[in-house]
Amino acid sequence: MPELRLNHITKEWVIIATERAKRPEDFKSRGIKKHPPAFLPTCPFCPGNESNTPEEVFRITEGDQWKLRVVPNKFAALHRDAERIRKNAGIKHSISGFGVHDVIIETPVHNMTTALLPLDRVSEIISTYKKRFIEMHSDSSIGHVIIFKNHGESAGTSLEHPHSQIIGTPVTPFQIRERIEEALRFFDITGECLVCKTTAEEKAEGARVVFETEHFLAFIPYAAISAFHTWIFPKRHAASFSDITEAEIPDLALNLKTVLAKLYFGLNNPDFNYTIRSNKPRDSRSESFHWYMSIVPRVSTTAGFELGSGMFINTSLPEESAKFLREVSVPLPNENPAL
Repeated sequence: MPELRLNHITKEWVIIATERAKRPEDFKSRGIKKHPPAFLPTCPFCPGNESNTPEEVFRITEGDQWKLRVVPNKFAALHRDAERIRKNAGIKHSISGFGVHDVIIETPVHNMTTALLPLDRVSEIISTYKKRFIEMHSDSSIGHVIIFKNHGESAGTSLEHPHSQIIGTPVTPFQIRERIEEALRFFDITGECLVCKTTAEEKAEGARVVFETEHFLAFIPYAAISAFHTWIFPKRHAASFSDITEAEIPDLALNLKTVLAKLYFGLNNPDFNYTIRSNKPRDSRSESFHWYMSIVPRVSTTAGFELGSGMFINTSLPEESAKFLREVSVPLPNENPAL
């Protein structure tokens, strides 16, 4: 029989459609995967084409070559040179398009993916996220900063060269605000952090755990809103991503790389999105909110029911999906089978 499960973090009811549930292997990408070259002359993110991007704001080099670059998005959703102006006219409210929109070009290699990057390179990406996250929040006009990656056409990417993005907005999105408020409500009732409690219970039960490292736990939630939807929770309570330590960065890199490698080899390199959900650095001492990463493989489709109800139908069983990923064998962290 189908079952409704409540996702306490998002406060969404999810229908686990057991009667039409697919086997985990049924979610493998069936399409013919393109095999782009390591260098593409027309790609603005490839080495030698640096003049095709706005002037960089940060880079990591190795010898005479760059390993990572951060540039303003040429087609930014929001503009840092705009004046922040708020207008209220009756029920019509608007703010000028002020904000910051950066692109992190993660590697010079055009056909690379995070799952196959050397572990130290993934650590450098996460360190860069932290650096830019803190710098953007240093501007008091920025209300929220979101870090995200789109991989593949169905995930919304327009350039296949490996990159992620970071956007600072002049407001805090309602989805984020609601999660902060729900976390506070749970803390007021129980005296516990919801993410800390979830981490402890998922670790103890183990059925939905995908991968565990010293500082992070990756698991598929009890009420995952889509197939193979995976969360990576820090074991140490911290409200803001800005507080990630130097010891935790390579540990998160190992966890993230391993989970993405399990998806890459287990589901034939599916399209995916990931994001970091975090409070502001100035709210880092919050006892109720707890930052985390969310990985959403694009192996299922949102349809009319989801749009009409705000509820989700998941045709995979979280326990079976987690077991499938746990059993996927992946190369050692610094091995790259593509080389």
